Amino acid sequence: MLSESFLTELKARNDIEDIVGAYVQVKRRGRNLVGLCPFHSEKTPSFTVYPESQSFYCFGCGAGGDVITFVRRMENLDYIEAVKFLAQRAGMAMPEDGYDDSLARLKTRILEINRQAARFYHQCLISPVGKKGLDYLRERGLSDQTIRHFGLGYAPEQWDAAIRHLLGKGFRMEELIAAAIAVKGSRGQSYDQFRGRVIFPIIDIRGNVIAFGGRVLDGKGPKYLNSPDTPVFKKSRNLFALNFAKAAKQPALILAEGYMDVVALHQAGFANAVATLGTSLTAEQARMISQYAQEVVISYDSDGAGQKATNRAINMFGEIGMKVRVLKVHDAKDPDEFLKKFGAVRFRMLLEGADSAMAFEIQALRQKHDLAQPEGKVGFLKEFAQFMAGIRNPIERDVYVTRTAQELGVSKEPLTQQIDYIIRQQAKHAEKKQERNLTVFAADTKGRRDPQRNAHLKEALAEERLIVVLLKNPDYREFILDQIQPEDFLTDFNRAIFRVICDRLAENRSIEPISLSEQLDVEQMGKVAGILADSACSGATRKEAADYIDTILAGKAKKTPEELGKMDRRQLEEYVAGLAAKKK
Repeated sequence: MLSESFLTELKARNDIEDIVGAYVQVKRRGRNLVGLCPFHSEKTPSFTVYPESQSFYCFGCGAGGDVITFVRRMENLDYIEAVKFLAQRAGMAMPEDGYDDSLARLKTRILEINRQAARFYHQCLISPVGKKGLDYLRERGLSDQTIRHFGLGYAPEQWDAAIRHLLGKGFRMEELIAAAIAVKGSRGQSYDQFRGRVIFPIIDIRGNVIAFGGRVLDGKGPKYLNSPDTPVFKKSRNLFALNFAKAAKQPALILAEGYMDVVALHQAGFANAVATLGTSLTAEQARMISQYAQEVVISYDSDGAGQKATNRAINMFGEIGMKVRVLKVHDAKDPDEFLKKFGAVRFRMLLEGADSAMAFEIQALRQKHDLAQPEGKVGFLKEFAQFMAGIRNPIERDVYVTRTAQELGVSKEPLTQQIDYIIRQQAKHAEKKQERNLTVFAADTKGRRDPQRNAHLKEALAEERLIVVLLKNPDYREFILDQIQPEDFLTDFNRAIFRVICDRLAENRSIEPISLSEQLDVEQMGKVAGILADSACSGATRKEAADYIDTILAGKAKKTPEELGKMDRRQLEEYVAGLAAKKK
């Protein structure tokens, strides 16, 4: 358990406004700051930072808490790892004892396993056993320098080559399975995850080997095999070669489709290229890219699947307001092939001439219609108007409307009127949707890990507001506990939070968010942040506390029809008499 003095200093040296600002673009609104939530996709900012309480809360998805909770969510860390992250940032030394770091120790072991595995695969590649892999990479045009730079390797075809090597280094089989280097079979035997494949180590921005990608050479099995999620790796939150690309310090990142595209681009001098890890672009990856670049150039394959993925990526980047351009790779299926055919100079020219995302999407709409025919022109203009209505910048919208009207020989005015009408309709729908979202928010977001809340909504609201009273008035503890105990709460979720706060107060320990996050998980911290941010919970007097307590106890005293049916006559009479006494 970390000391209060350490946590107080950690909070002082890691202002939540600075920490959040490193990940999210926020704007001041009164005393608080608002921005687009980094934990879910949205177009209207619902993410709020409260500098006074050093907390944050998203009214859209329910994420909330203190600076430690924020780092936990953003970096996919456990509590102690997040504390270490912030301590290192502030130049603070961690206490020697007082906390359970078993998960942190497992992660450290996995990272060392991965480092040793990467060395093993690379040594195999440059040894006789890896000749097949080395020949493949050289046939693909990679130099020895590039192979070393990326630490590329080869997994031997034996069933347990990596296992035997790592066991010989002192690691345990259960650790190798946790690291996903080894896989446990249905009969209990263990075997190597990667066999007979060229290996691409995946390295995070801190330089840790966190996972691997393997390219098959003999055609057996999937073409690419990627590490599954582990305690140190989550596919949706990492990008291949971002560790190198961020060091290039270019204003744009090139988003390619696969490992070989990225390696070829880096070798050709485009060190700002990255790729997703065997999955479609995720919202987390899009937000990660926005942290390291002002714009992104999408360079996916030119086939149908690549173009579909391009459209999806454009939409994802559009949701976070990032500038996007699209590279059209002519006479080649991907950047790797283009570089081999035409070289780096031609590719740079291609890069500099990349279309804006808007031009790409308008061209895609054009290709769907025969513009030589009146009905084709009308069909295109209907879709074009719908697309333009989604463009926020009116100047940018006007430029493309003017150009398109001129190109098609139609009047600009009716096209503009149609777009304005669609915008008004969309605004009405968005307003209604927001109202619906706010209406169901209490029963949805707050009920995901608190299913009892919907069944006892009135009492759950009273529980939440009583928690706020206690947080704002710690000296009310005895007054409250004289009338109600945690066991009287109707929802397990609120009961757990209330108990932690009461226990900490009994031990004269802090109940500030940064202290509570030591005992509450990220969902519970979100609940605390949410009820603190709820304007309806602003009251915190003794009278209001008493009213909340009465509501909770009255709810507890209610009996369900099933419970009433099980009562004998005496019990039923006592229950009815009790209800009558309360009414008086």
